Parts: sequence; structure tokens; C-alpha cells
Amino acid sequence: MTRPIAPGGAIPPDLLLRAYASGVFPMAEDASDEDVFWVRPETRGIIPLDAFHIPRSLAKVVRQHRFEIAYDTDFEGVIEGCAEARGDRPSTWINAAIRKAYGALFRRGYCHTVEAWREGRLVGGLYGVSLGSAFFGESMFARERDASKVCLYYLVERLKAQGFTLLDTQFTTEHLKRFGATDVPRRRYEKMLAEAIEKPAWFNPVREKG
Repeated sequence: MTRPIAPGGAIPPDLLLRAYASGVFPMAEDASDEDVFWVRPETRGIIPLDAFHIPRSLAKVVRQHRFEIAYDTDFEGVIEGCAEARGDRPSTWINAAIRKAYGALFRRGYCHTVEAWREGRLVGGLYGVSLGSAFFGESMFARERDASKVCLYYLVERLKAQGFTLLDTQFTTEHLKRFGATDVPRRRYEKMLAEAIEKPAWFNPVREKG
């Protein structure tokens, strides 16, 4: 189900956070489209954190430490990578309003990135939003093979270590199903979401004062 926000309008950060808390998220039809719509699917994709599946080939790549992994160091680079057109994806839903809105959430500490670096280059990454112990995965990209998959692995490891209980993928794809993604009905999802939001969790470890 979709509803228009406002043609060509910006998305206020507080409104965006309230939308996530109620099970709604924004999308655009195309990166060049000025309009943004609220989306509230009848079924929601999630990856159960305690049932995350690591394919054998990915486990091997992780052990090789092929990439340097960083968190929250280059939001602009990550969203640019997620928005760029590629041969298998000529266009994306990340338009100017989406970039601005999530940039505002990043500066306020609600949007986070997992980044794969290689020889000083950002070669893959993902970003998403955290509320309580819920994390809403938004998009990922890879400029080198397996870079986005490794970021997903490290995202799950970070979420489990930091006490998160819900990883929302919005929709399921054949690619995400390889990692354990599954669909849940909207009513069940909203119950899970309400419980997750009430439990505090922090994406970045809290540093103790010395």
C-alpha cells in the first residue's frame, strides 16, 4: 500500500522517524522523480537474527579479511553507491528527497552505515535506520564481488552484539532468502516492531569514560 507524501516535498526527520515506528517507510518511483510515497506492505521482509544463514562461500570470504570494515564513516559515499545505476539496475528509488532525509537522520544518530573498504576505496556498503532494538535495512551496493554480502554479515554481527532484536529488510528477494530472510504478515510484524522499539539498543558501542 502506498500513499503520497507531498509532490516534490522534503521529508521532515521527525515525521520519518514516526513513520518507521508505525511500520511505514518512504520510496520514490525513480531517482529522477521528485515525488516520494509512503509504503506499508501487507507482508514484511525480516531476517531473524538468531537464524541468519552464512553461505559457505561467504564464510570463506569473511575469513580471508579481504575488506576493511568500518561503521558510520562515509554516509555520503554509501548512499551515493546505493543510488548509482549499474548494468543490472539501470535506476534506483533513491532520489534527492530520500538522500536529504536520511542524511539528516545520520547526523542525528538514527541512520547508520556498514562500509567495505579496499586499498583506500569504498567498494561496498549498506545503510539503514535504528529505533530502539529495531534496525531497518534500506539499501546496499557492491563495486567488488561479495562486498555487500560481507557488509550484511558484519551488520548482523553488530546487531546481535549490541542487543538488537529485529532486522527489517522491507521486502524479501531471492538474494536475501539465501541469508534467512522471510516474510511475515503485517499484523505480526507490527507487534514485533512495537516490542523492538520499546527495548533500547545502540548501534555503536557506548564508550566508557576513562
